[in-house]
Amino acid sequence: MDTTTATAGGAVLALFGGALLLWCAAEVRLRHRVRRRGRPAVATVVAESDAHGELDSAPLLSFATEHTAVGVPGAGALAVEACELVLTRPRGHTPLRRPPRLVPGTSVRIAYDPRRPGLAVLAPEESGPRTVVADLLWTALGLGCLAAGALLLLVAR
Repeated sequence: MDTTTATAGGAVLALFGGALLLWCAAEVRLRHRVRRRGRPAVATVVAESDAHGELDSAPLLSFATEHTAVGVPGAGALAVEACELVLTRPRGHTPLRRPPRLVPGTSVRIAYDPRRPGLAVLAPEESGPRTVVADLLWTALGLGCLAAGALLLLVAR
């Protein structure tokens, strides 16, 4: 293999592998943080409004956030409770096909970030072991690309 080709290929593979590992670590950390510190809720799987939405493996979920007091404390204003209806897709759900248990109308347990209600993840019991397997496969792909790129860079020198 030509030195220039090995160097370019090694650099591309190493960059791709490193970026994939960083993305995997950030995604796992985000889901873990939302599950630990987020608020639990029950969401309903919603039917897709377009034909292309059915191709997405992550279901469209609808849920209401917890009631929060709105108003200025001590100003004599009435405290009104408000909640927000959120329509979102959960993070970290990457199977090739949507599982048959996530049909429209099904209730699923989730956790969401109260500061950003659009950021939701399925509860561990809902996502099952497949999420862990998918995370491990993406990590193995990133490590493999990083190792192949480093090996090509070493051979090119």
